Formats: sequence, C-alpha cells, structure tokens
Amino acid sequence: MKDLNGQTIIVTGGGKGIGRGITTAFAKAGAHVAICGRSAPEAFDHEIAERIHFIELDIREAENAEKLIDFAASFGHPVTTLINNAGGGPPVASAEASPSLTEKVIKLNLLAPIYLSQAVYNYMRANHVNGSIINISSVSATRSSPGTVAYGAAKAGLINVTTSLAMEWAPDVRVNAIIVGLVKTEASEAHYGGEKGMAYLADNLPMKRMGQPQDIAHACLFLADTDSAYVSGACLEVFGGGEPPSFLKITQDAAAQK
Repeated sequence: MKDLNGQTIIVTGGGKGIGRGITTAFAKAGAHVAICGRSAPEAFDHEIAERIHFIELDIREAENAEKLIDFAASFGHPVTTLINNAGGGPPVASAEASPSLTEKVIKLNLLAPIYLSQAVYNYMRANHVNGSIINISSVSATRSSPGTVAYGAAKAGLINVTTSLAMEWAPDVRVNAIIVGLVKTEASEAHYGGEKGMAYLADNLPMKRMGQPQDIAHACLFLADTDSAYVSGACLEVFGGGEPPSFLKITQDAAAQK
C-alpha cells in the first residue's frame, strides 16, 4: 500500500458502510481523512482514529461545500482527493414518490457532488495541487432502477458529471467514477431481505459473493494514486462480473419445472 502521509482525503459519508471502508483504507495508508455526515460515526480503531476528523454537516446544502473543504484544509496537509461517496435513497413506488423526496434524493446523489467538486477544484487550483475527484456511482446508473427512479437517474447523471469534468478540468484535476455493484454493509440485511436474501443473491452472482467495502476502497486507492496520472474520465466497474440477466434465471426455472 502506498504511503499517503502528508495528504488529506475527503470522504463524504465516511463514517459508515462503504464510506467507512474507504476512510479506514486511506487512514491505514497514512493519510488524514476528513469525513462528514449528519451524525457522528462510531469510533474507529485506535491506531487510525487520530487521523480521522469528523464534521457534522448536510452536504445537500450548497454553502456547506466550502465549509467541508476549509475543514479538511485546516489540518496542515494539502487536500489531494475528494471522494463523493455519500448517497442513497429509499425504495418507493414511482407513482407515489413526493416532489420533496425526489428533490432530496437528487440533491444528495447529484447536486452535492457537483457543489463539492466545484469547491475542491477551486481549492486545488489556488493551492497548486494536482489532485483527484472520485465519484461513487452505482449499477443503478447503467441499468433500469424500478422503485428508485430518482436515485438511478442521479447516479447516471454523476457518470456524465465525471466524464465532463475530467475533460474540462484536465490536466489540473483528474475525475473518475466507480460503478458499484451489490455490497454487503451494516444496512444490507434490511435492504436485501436478511441473511437468507443475501445468501440467495450471493449464490446468483458470478463471484459467488457480494462485494465488501474494502473492494471499493482498494479501487479508490488505485484511482487516487499519483501513479494513475493518466487515468481520468474513467468509470471503473467494481461489481464482481455484474448481475446475470433475469431471463437466464427465468429460463433455468422454467426448464427445471419440466
């Protein structure tokens, strides 16, 4: 693992789930990590806790983008990477989704990453930092997303943001995205139907397991690495081979019933 001493990384939503895995990986590599959320996270392991700094704020509010960048820059090390990880949205029938819910989902998953990217770009230019931005997107961006239409649309928009900014902001700042597949976190049981549901999912995936937060973290380390200096505008799929088409399962079940 590359030594990241003397660098500060920003991870939105870095206190839980995939974000916690990313935060842990960068802190173990020696970086200071600035994380944010609407509530304080559980304590991190003592050997890395002193390098992890939390600020309570809502990234959906545009004015908080500058606050987060200023907070991260206050630790005396250059901010070299922004990871736009915070996201999500509750499943809801599309015909019943309220305008308020739709706006909140779009703000969290699309507008907040834009606000933060603008703020960190201006910081990097002013401080002569050739840094990187990593946007955490989802397979919901590249396939249909029934029941989570606003989320899927926002994550698809984030891919366009990635490729557009990579072209506009080169060569000063690299911008990449990760298209995340099914990942097992502390919230997975409720989302995927408990242990039985997750076991069924895992058995039907090519790698015979769901992803882990560290799988996404390792991809972030690669994209943030200065040795990846020519990687920009990439949308890296970290999904263990993808999700098998539903027609395969349907035909297999039909054949078994004969």
